Amino acid sequence: MLEKREILKPTVIAFLAAIVFAVPTTALSQSSSAYDYRVLATNKTSSMQKEMSDAADAGYRMEKVMGGSSMFGGSEVVVIMSKMKSDAPKPRYAYKLLATKKTETMQGELQEVGKEGFDYKDQTVFNSTFGGDEVVVILELDRDAKAKVRFEYKLLATNKTSTMQKELQEAGDAGFKFVGVTVSKTTFGGKEVLSILRKEVAQ
Repeated sequence: MLEKREILKPTVIAFLAAIVFAVPTTALSQSSSAYDYRVLATNKTSSMQKEMSDAADAGYRMEKVMGGSSMFGGSEVVVIMSKMKSDAPKPRYAYKLLATKKTETMQGELQEVGKEGFDYKDQTVFNSTFGGDEVVVILELDRDAKAKVRFEYKLLATNKTSTMQKELQEAGDAGFKFVGVTVSKTTFGGKEVLSILRKEVAQ
């Protein structure tokens, strides 16, 4: 079950506000373009996977994820999901949430879900209950896609931006497209820049 929180820190409030106000004013004036939202928040990534799956089965699609702290302490992962009010509750999308402190583990997990056709959606950093930062990556599968697409992922991690420049360029030359970046504290101390890239794999 998700642990409910009454008050969120300003950073999380700003995140929620950005999602809501991103909806064009013209859409708000049209009842056919009205939206339903679900705000999911938990301090356990395993719980978030289930909550996202339940929402997706009800027709919701993920918009954004962010890691943050509540007013009462602790760290939570917050996910915003939405659907148009006029849409039927059809389970079109499926989600995979990957969370780890070890970049080599994340690389392998990304490759596995990429073979299943899951596309990168978003990533954030989450301070786990057991200490240390976890990188959280969420991927999406469109069950209604006419053409089945597979993806190959490349994860780059370094504590030197000069090294990241070189590695990004090499990946770009190999056809990988940049999709996301986070900065987190590694298990051994210090800050690590983690970038994710992907490319479609020929069938």
